Amino acid sequence: MDPDTESVGKQMKRCRVRAWGNQSLEAADPDIFKIIEKEKHRQYNWIELIASENFVCKAVMEALGSHVTNKYSEGMPGARYYAGNMYIDEIETLCCRRALAAFGVDSESWGVNVQAYSCTSANFAVYTGLLLPGDRIMGLDTPSGGSTSHGYYTPNGMKVSGASIFFESMSYKVTKKTGIIDFEKLEERAVDFRPKILICGGSSYPREWDYSKFRQIADKCGAVLMCDMAQISGLIAAKECASPFEFCDIVTSTTHKSLRGPRGGIIFYRKGPKPRKSGLLLNQGDGGDKYDFEEKINFAVCSALQGGPHNNHIAALAVALKQLATPEYKEYMQQVKKNAQALASALLRRNCRLVTGGTDNHLLLWDLRNLGVTGTNPLFSLYFSLVNLYTSCN
Repeated sequence: MDPDTESVGKQMKRCRVRAWGNQSLEAADPDIFKIIEKEKHRQYNWIELIASENFVCKAVMEALGSHVTNKYSEGMPGARYYAGNMYIDEIETLCCRRALAAFGVDSESWGVNVQAYSCTSANFAVYTGLLLPGDRIMGLDTPSGGSTSHGYYTPNGMKVSGASIFFESMSYKVTKKTGIIDFEKLEERAVDFRPKILICGGSSYPREWDYSKFRQIADKCGAVLMCDMAQISGLIAAKECASPFEFCDIVTSTTHKSLRGPRGGIIFYRKGPKPRKSGLLLNQGDGGDKYDFEEKINFAVCSALQGGPHNNHIAALAVALKQLATPEYKEYMQQVKKNAQALASALLRRNCRLVTGGTDNHLLLWDLRNLGVTGTNPLFSLYFSLVNLYTSCN
């Protein structure tokens, strides 16, 4: 073959490969592009009433689709297993610093891990780091508004999540009449069950959490006190909800929902000297003991449960965390609460039944059982029941 012809052929191949790699989504996969466009229009035109489906800002989306998605960075900043992570380390370190600042805690007393893929993953990393298989945990009962990631068995004994498969769990409940946590029964159960980790926080609890009472109970039964603030973390950052950091030892959260960041999880843990006469001391001494959460939790995240972190998520989270410090974010969170309270008032005026009678945050629990609607109804039955409800309320 003529050398010039061969050279031209190679150049054409390179051009084809380069063009193939630089195609837009619309050109590369029109089927997926069209479906995504339809989903985008659905989001624009439908009312979203689910915190898990909150909208991120343009800057967060840009970070999610940035070049850092190409980098693999297993390990922690400064101790990676792959080369070329100097800029990834900068991003993750900045993200951690912003996370601590967002919730008003200092790096001397608190550490943070931002690598978890979800809050369920974050919670399981805490259990894996601090417990042995079969150790006991206690969280809010799922039918009472708790998360399945805190351990839950169905009435027939089915283990719903990894938390109840690998650890022994017992739930505490809300009072049926009020929908408020029954602290007397909680304390009685905790003292008898003696969990290694006591969990506050849930998926659908519309009232403030009394962290001081949880602290007293945790100290009484010798448990580490963990808060899953996934639902209300944005309100906490905006100081529109009570903060768990004064009383809890570990705090986990999603990074989307009210935080308006990318989908993922985050773990805060105490570090440094333990307070004297604390009920959570593992080795009672003269006050010189230190928290040992950091190494255990970081190892549980990577490499016990995960591989390389999603660097585009961490970069996007850093962007979202920076926004938490702005006055616009605080105004946004204040308006979210006002909207929830306005909706609650409107429903109550129409004699609709709300669990706890209202809300202290962004959550509303609308009790539809008197209308024959339950979680086991087919969707069409739920739809028609809601239509009937709308008619009867107007």
